[in-house]
Amino acid sequence: MGTRETIYLAGGCFWCVEAVFDRVKGVLDVVSGYCNGQTLNPTYEQVCSGTTGHAEVVKVEYDPSQIQLKELLEIFFVIHDPTTLNRQGNDVGTQYRSGIFFTQEQDEREVNHFIKGLQASEAFSKALTTQVQRLDRFYEAETYHQEYFTHHPEQGYCAYVVAPKVEKFLKTFASKVA
Repeated sequence: MGTRETIYLAGGCFWCVEAVFDRVKGVLDVVSGYCNGQTLNPTYEQVCSGTTGHAEVVKVEYDPSQIQLKELLEIFFVIHDPTTLNRQGNDVGTQYRSGIFFTQEQDEREVNHFIKGLQASEAFSKALTTQVQRLDRFYEAETYHQEYFTHHPEQGYCAYVVAPKVEKFLKTFASKVA
């Protein structure tokens, strides 16, 4: 196995983001969790209250010999709306913000360069609201949140919100499906 790199992505409900990145070739592990808030060891209920400062994120570990950060960012910016502040669809609150959390300076540079390219290309009709921040803390979400879509595809939210994002990924990025 090659080296292992990590990036943390927030694009609304972590069930959606996790379900997509679980299917990406070169991604080694995806873990749902919470990051960059002030509450230590937060619970899902606390994060959903919108008072902890945490974002729902997925920790994406990948093999850069199989997939590059730029490719992960391409997928990320297609599967969520980076132009809505603190919201994705009907999910509203700071915990649902668009964000990219890094641990290495080179990742910060690459992410900012990628976003500048998106803005210059006018890929989106509105301004991007995606935060780019150093990862402060990451807390793994409760066990029942891990691989939620895989275990509960018939659940209402999964069927109507998560499944379309997975389908969009499968159609748009067929060559990147694991």
